[in-house]
Amino acid sequence: MSVAINEIVTYCQQLLEPSKFKDYCPNGLQVAGRDKINKIVSGVTACQQLLDAAVLAEADVILVHHGYFWRGEQQNVVSIKRNRLQTLLVNDLNLLAYHLPLDAHHSLGNNVQLANKMGWKICSGMNGELGEALVLLGETAKAMYAGELSDQLARVLNRQPLHIAGHQREIKRIAWCTGAAQSFIEEVASTGVDAFISGEISEQTVHLARELGLDYFAAGHHATESYGVQALGEHLAEHFSIEHEFINIHNPV
Repeated sequence: MSVAINEIVTYCQQLLEPSKFKDYCPNGLQVAGRDKINKIVSGVTACQQLLDAAVLAEADVILVHHGYFWRGEQQNVVSIKRNRLQTLLVNDLNLLAYHLPLDAHHSLGNNVQLANKMGWKICSGMNGELGEALVLLGETAKAMYAGELSDQLARVLNRQPLHIAGHQREIKRIAWCTGAAQSFIEEVASTGVDAFISGEISEQTVHLARELGLDYFAAGHHATESYGVQALGEHLAEHFSIEHEFINIHNPV
């Protein structure tokens, strides 16, 4: 059974409500391809390796978290951008991308999906309701020391996190935001949590964590954002009775 691409796009716009977010890129259909859709291939980033794998998998839509046309990027269609767009256009593939709306979604989003994988209790959003807030506040299933939380993150994400110690006490109250969210660290510390888990870390994050008395875990941008796009792809496949395949292009960052 096939479905029109416009039906998928309209449904995603209603489901994810991208108009609520001030994003760094366009959300939705970024590159148009064939009209009739039988198979979605999802992945974290629309890199050339994912595009090539999607062609081999006979996809009609490539669904990603990190797409194209980012604010401030070079506009000329040359080099890598030319090659990527050529792959999509020659193979009549649709590129569908959702960034911040897929981080924040109340059930399919990266933050909620990470909490589900880790067994964390979601208490509230920081500066917003669940479904709109980019940082979530909650609790671990039990109080644990930093080494235990590091080990759990490593098991779940298949990647050893970088831990910056801000204190020696047990961790129970936490905040988390997938991807590159290290800039939230001072605001997170003001909420009184024991630890902040995100994807990336910057040089200054180390000093801030120590001086704020906050444990910080950089668990990997790619690793922490692998689940939302899978959940959305599976949801669309079930809703429209089409096929979905997640293709993981390894990225250690």
